[in-house]
Amino acid sequence: MSTIKLYRYPLSGHSHRVENFLSILGLDADIITVDLAEGEHKTPDFLKKNIFGQVPVIEDGPITIADSNAILIYLASKYDTKRQWLPLGAEEAANVQRFLSIAAGEIAHGPAAARLVTVFGATLDHEAAIASAHALLEILETHLDGRDWLAGDHATIADIADYTYIAHAPEGNVSLNHYSNIRAWLTRVEALPGFTPMQATAIGLAA
Repeated sequence: MSTIKLYRYPLSGHSHRVENFLSILGLDADIITVDLAEGEHKTPDFLKKNIFGQVPVIEDGPITIADSNAILIYLASKYDTKRQWLPLGAEEAANVQRFLSIAAGEIAHGPAAARLVTVFGATLDHEAAIASAHALLEILETHLDGRDWLAGDHATIADIADYTYIAHAPEGNVSLNHYSNIRAWLTRVEALPGFTPMQATAIGLAA
């Protein structure tokens, strides 16, 4: 079996989703850092891997997959023989997909966008992103009342997809102090065998 190649940027939460899941699955991977500051993700060679010029991308032998959530689905479908991470049942799979959509929607426009401003200097409406983040966190706090995991009675790729930008929300000046259920859930994710943290930054930490 060929070693998977992961093209990523170390401060990208999207990249971390994949790097973390590879580690949790116990899969060997060559980690290749893409220099976003130098525009490496927009070069002709990289655009052949992802037409949108974004990280992460994986190469698994002859197969190339872009988009972090698509990669999670691919890895779970191919390498998780027990189908724990992406259940086969229609209802269970739909519940997982619901939170993948949240990762691409509300999380991207809330905590991830707020962090883009403080960490990368993005010209976005920071206060609007912070407000969106807290609106989402309040919903998830209620959802996690009496639950250990987002989409079922065990960890799935829903938890992997949603974890990183929520865990690093304080870097975007989004405090997690008032969300005890969310903090407990983050701790459970971090206790998963094989969990690997994303590199932290000291920029914009919220009290």
